[in-house]
Amino acid sequence: MSVSPLTSPTPTSAPSQAELLDFLRRAAADAELIASLPLDPEGRTWLRLEGPGGSEAWLIGWPPGTGTGWHDHADSVGAFLTASGELHENSLAARLPTDGWRTLELTGDVDRERRLGPGQGRAFGQHHVHEVFNGSPDRHAVSVHAYYPPLPRIRRYSRTGQVLRLEQVERPEDWQ
Repeated sequence: MSVSPLTSPTPTSAPSQAELLDFLRRAAADAELIASLPLDPEGRTWLRLEGPGGSEAWLIGWPPGTGTGWHDHADSVGAFLTASGELHENSLAARLPTDGWRTLELTGDVDRERRLGPGQGRAFGQHHVHEVFNGSPDRHAVSVHAYYPPLPRIRRYSRTGQVLRLEQVERPEDWQ
């Protein structure tokens, strides 16, 4: 029996991070779904999916050299998984204040790096600050992402050395 990643049961409770990752694995294994994503040589492309338990989910295509920049997902927990190619994630292993600041000086040893090949993914909690990018010079990557609750906002940051600056706050109407 095949389970379509586009169909999710009616939510009875918030999906766990394990349930989000399970959904992402099923979606990444759906060759027809992955092939339905148009790939652009210049910019990222995406398709909105119906995630489990009322979560927000996205299939994203990453041309060589593209990335998200530093950001967080505010009060949402999330997960992402690479379906094809390889993605790099740089993240901060530090809990940042959630509001009321524009500039922070980070302490040493907060940087974490991961490389996620096909079938590899990770879950993360609220206020997780990271950047994701396709470091390949010549190959697209495709990934699947899920967030619960659906993203209320994304905060975008710039980083120079150990200084992190809040640059912009985006709301769903900015990206949907």
